[in-house]
Amino acid sequence: MRAAHMIAAVVAGVLTLSACAGAGTAPSGGSSSGDAPDTVTIGYFPNLTHAPAIVGLADGAYQHALGEDVTIKTATFNSGTEEIEALFAGGIDIGFIGPSPTVTGWQKSKGEALRVIAGAAANGAALVVRDGIDSPADLKGTTIATPSLGNTQDVAARYWLKEQGFTTDQAGGGDVSIQPQDNATALTALQTGSIDGAWVPEPWATRMVEEAGAHVLVNEPDIWDGGRFVTTNVIVSTKFLNEHPQAVSDFLSGLLTTIDDMEADPAKAQATVAAQIGKITGSTPNEEQLALAWKNVVFTADPLASTLVTQADHAVAVGLLEKTDLSGLYALDPLNALLAKRGDSPVEGE
Repeated sequence: MRAAHMIAAVVAGVLTLSACAGAGTAPSGGSSSGDAPDTVTIGYFPNLTHAPAIVGLADGAYQHALGEDVTIKTATFNSGTEEIEALFAGGIDIGFIGPSPTVTGWQKSKGEALRVIAGAAANGAALVVRDGIDSPADLKGTTIATPSLGNTQDVAARYWLKEQGFTTDQAGGGDVSIQPQDNATALTALQTGSIDGAWVPEPWATRMVEEAGAHVLVNEPDIWDGGRFVTTNVIVSTKFLNEHPQAVSDFLSGLLTTIDDMEADPAKAQATVAAQIGKITGSTPNEEQLALAWKNVVFTADPLASTLVTQADHAVAVGLLEKTDLSGLYALDPLNALLAKRGDSPVEGE
């Protein structure tokens, strides 16, 4: 939601740190409350659904917004769990991340460690399946891949299957066997017939259609009221937000500029994303596939908070999460102040 490989597995389990300006080792500055930090470390995945991170870092929008006296560092991840652990450890200050690890991080820290300050992307996920599967009823006895146990697409798959009357379990049993595996492995498995389908984010849904002969059985936006659901949030460590509120506001200004620029010139943004993913992963996306997948993703600063709450409820319903009070998760005043200056409507929290 690209004939070359689209995205290789992200550098496994390792933070890839790079200074966008200057040098330094600390994840954030040690200045007092409200002062500009010396550094800001931004975490993200080199994925299509994290394009506002990739583009804004590459074209200098965040650097311009934060000022030349602030050193920007980056950290790339291959799972939300790793990114949350890095935030807990002070390894990143701001992160682009999916809703499921956002909720998990909130729960693990008892609401202390992080806040959601914006959205970045919506939609861009689908259940794609092999020939011969043309309706939900055809899924009985099949094997479906998801990116990882408890991730955003894994929750979506399990809940939707539950709604169709199918059983699943975390060991891969039930009426439909769910086998969590990384997206590159799932693509190969679908090509060889080892699995029957996969519930995956873009660009992997498009890749599986283009390269494995799959077809879309469920386009996830179609099952959401309003046709939109959050795919990527922007989170900040609570400590950083409290100590550097102006820097957070400046970063958000850069985010809004980036999304505006991506909307104004999607071809340029796609070229930037392809080049940067190639640089980070060693595998440059196929431009035609990227353009197709791009159409399935909505880039927006609206965190679509109600859909995160719904996704958390779905995770509870399928036994992947304990009921969690999300009150206080969102800190949207800085974003809404910027939106007001632009004459745009405010966004809502939980």
